[in-house]
Amino acid sequence: QVQLVESGGGLVQPGGSLRLSCAASGSISRINVMGWYRQPPGKQRELVATITSGGSTNYADSVKGRFTISRDSAKNTMFLQMNSLKPDDTAVYYCNAKTMVLLVTANYWGQGTQVTVSS
Repeated sequence: QVQLVESGGGLVQPGGSLRLSCAASGSISRINVMGWYRQPPGKQRELVATITSGGSTNYADSVKGRFTISRDSAKNTMFLQMNSLKPDDTAVYYCNAKTMVLLVTANYWGQGTQVTVSS
């Protein structure tokens, strides 16, 4: 089992910045990939960015050049630095961790943190 707790959401003006954090606990050594997803109002959950245990990153086209995903393995924490925020970035942001044990995969989710971009 993996437990994930997000923090850092809030209200920000367009063009502003926020940094989200995701603290992981439990069976951390089994995590292969961690990522951030978001669910805008009235829409489906979508991928924002992922980072592998080896440090490889992947971003949705809509956030490339503005968002940066990183992790501090020593603190078991993942971050999402969000710059140049736009109203379209308004969503509930969820932390995700994927584990694989003997070819069996599992998905874990945090509770979500609200990000609102508005003037």
